[in-house]
Amino acid sequence: MDEQNITREQAKILWERAYRYQMKGELGDAIQLYKRSIETYPTAEAYTFLGWAYSMLGLLDRAIALCKQAIEVDPAFGNPYNDIGAYLMEQGRWEEAIPWLEQATAAPRYASPEFAYMNLGRVYTHQGDVKRALTCFDQALAEAPLYLPATWAKYTLLGVLN
Repeated sequence: MDEQNITREQAKILWERAYRYQMKGELGDAIQLYKRSIETYPTAEAYTFLGWAYSMLGLLDRAIALCKQAIEVDPAFGNPYNDIGAYLMEQGRWEEAIPWLEQATAAPRYASPEFAYMNLGRVYTHQGDVKRALTCFDQALAEAPLYLPATWAKYTLLGVLN
């Protein structure tokens, strides 16, 4: 194994440890480990998840900036596009969220596009565009048929129509 692969593996181990801390709610430790991972070998995952940790502290502008850094490292990684959209929605910037969420749905490397479709559906619901919202919820369910939040959102919206 060459030196770059060793460094990359060390960064991955740090990222995994950070993620475990974050899942336990230990955000300070998680943030420090994500930063060490980035210093060791910057990855889109580490920037994105560091942003997520900051978002959990209410630091949404910082989280957005880190997601943009993630996109610079790997534009094919879908998570930071969706996360930016979600953070903008949290800030009440619904319209600005749309292009970010659309980019997430088209990202070549995104394991959970249903999240972006769900968020798009939430934006369109907020805007009163029921048809587009239902289409997005259906797309989320096409990606992940057992994704309950999309099922609930769809049937809640359909219930409002009756």
